[in-house]
Amino acid sequence: MLNKHVVLIGLIVASILLIMATLFYPGGAMADKNSVGFDWTQNFISNLFGEKAINGQDNPARYWAYLGMIFLSLSLTVFFVQFSVKIPHKGSGLVVRYLGALGMLFTFLIVTSYHDLMVVLSSTLFLVCLFYITVFIFKTKQHFLKLLCVICLLIFYTTLFLYGAGAFDILPIMQKLTFVSVISLVLTLQYRCTL
Repeated sequence: MLNKHVVLIGLIVASILLIMATLFYPGGAMADKNSVGFDWTQNFISNLFGEKAINGQDNPARYWAYLGMIFLSLSLTVFFVQFSVKIPHKGSGLVVRYLGALGMLFTFLIVTSYHDLMVVLSSTLFLVCLFYITVFIFKTKQHFLKLLCVICLLIFYTTLFLYGAGAFDILPIMQKLTFVSVISLVLTLQYRCTL
């Protein structure tokens, strides 16, 4: 029973911890360094990881955020390992399993000073895995899952494009939208997908 729901439980715990972190964030955003608290439209999740908040105050949110990222990375690692078994092509299943797990290690390392490099590495590996999964979903008659895969890929690629283009005004919102689309897709694949 626990094995069936470990991804769901882990993602719920990760989300709660990250939300808790936002409640403890002292303040400051790129648009206004003197703002108070965490603004979902102006702050990035990565703002929660620093020893100091953008406004210069000590950042007690980081401990909650670190724990949240641990649960997020572990939950998604379990998802990739479990989902890889569903893929009928053994080589493709191994790609999803091992690149997915490696990508989640890089996802956790986003909390370090190597943030930008880890974003690129984790995003690349995640998108490779999602592409492989999408190819196999498209071989099924599960049209809803096909749509979700395409939407998630489009949102993720758009967010990365905005990141590369330096469109930091809309990027915090797109980051949260990407997070929600990924979580929604992972949970839907976890419970509704049969390849």
